[in-house]
Amino acid sequence: MQKLKQANLYRSELIPISGKLVERYNQCLKKLGFTPTKLTQFSIDGIGYSPEIAEEKGTTMYLNNGEANPHAIIISPLQKGKPVYSEFHSFDREMMKQVFQVHGDKINDITRDSAICIDFDQNIDAYYEPLDVLKYGKVNIKFHLINNLDQIQKDQQKLIELFKQGNNFIDETLHAQLLDSAKTYGDLRGRDLSLHSLQYQTDSFYTKSFGGVYVLRDFITPIVVFEDLKWYKQAIKDTTHDVIIFHIQQPELMEKLRDHVIIEHDLEAALNTERYQRIKKMEFAMALKDTQHPIKDILNDAVLFKSYLNRLDIETRKRIMGVELYLDKLAISNQYKISDIIEKNLFNALHLPHSSLTARHQDLIWKLLINVSPRDVLFLYWYDKEEFYKQYNTWDDSFKDWVIETISNNI
Repeated sequence: MQKLKQANLYRSELIPISGKLVERYNQCLKKLGFTPTKLTQFSIDGIGYSPEIAEEKGTTMYLNNGEANPHAIIISPLQKGKPVYSEFHSFDREMMKQVFQVHGDKINDITRDSAICIDFDQNIDAYYEPLDVLKYGKVNIKFHLINNLDQIQKDQQKLIELFKQGNNFIDETLHAQLLDSAKTYGDLRGRDLSLHSLQYQTDSFYTKSFGGVYVLRDFITPIVVFEDLKWYKQAIKDTTHDVIIFHIQQPELMEKLRDHVIIEHDLEAALNTERYQRIKKMEFAMALKDTQHPIKDILNDAVLFKSYLNRLDIETRKRIMGVELYLDKLAISNQYKISDIIEKNLFNALHLPHSSLTARHQDLIWKLLINVSPRDVLFLYWYDKEEFYKQYNTWDDSFKDWVIETISNNI
């Protein structure tokens, strides 16, 4: 990962945490029912997730009380606008954006000497069946301060009101209580520590629950797509919900998404795009073995590209150049089918969200498409960083150089 770090492509926007902030973070963990971290230094993202703590605890879901109850931690106003590196829901970043839009000024004040624990409550105590994810509707975003600072403020205000009554200003016991509160928590009189609950309305979304599920419910018929085969097999036994259920690798999924005007393709238009070139070059790179030149040079140099392409067996060449071959044959006769010439995964990779979709829905469908066929390294990095990092570790060092150059040139 060192090359990615040097190129600022590996968790480059995380916020370093140390000293007093570690103590506050641990107080949040304990308040939410989790065990504190033993780390004295770590980093967090916009939702308060730490990859170092996830590694320590052996799970990326250490901020969850079960899959139905995710949480967040705010210990710094610097978290505003930061990425969410391990999204449990595809709308996590949108919820955090809403939190800072509404309560930004209060967060700046509170995090001077406290921290905020957030409960994303969708009124589901626990999941029991895979299609329980359909219960998602409004998410109630609830806030809790460590040390119950908001309640301490109320207690302090009561002491002050008591001090003003009658001859209480000479009560030494009351003096001591006020001084003790002020020394411990500061003067809380002029601070606004009240964070009212917020609501976030979900529509179509992705969740990591049940091994990863896409819920597409803003289209002709609700569609649920499972990444995990075990949970897919259990879900299709359900007869109570009027939804269409797919496993992500089912060939029928892409056909259904086209029929429901969720995705589209235009091979002729795609041919002249940088995205197509990235997809074709990745397909080519994965086919290269024992090269005499760095893969990065082969992919960037037209002469070397042709040279190595012609060293491959004819079936591999046909697979890599399938789009060009299909369009050439189509210009002569319309008797050819796409499936006869273009390899399935390559064809799937050339789809894009339908142009009629909203920006938020397009992002969700891009994530789905890149999970169906992860052939575009740039979009894989944009829409599924966790999967990108996994695949990156398996690639040739020279191919990694090309990937880093490709991403860096498009940021």
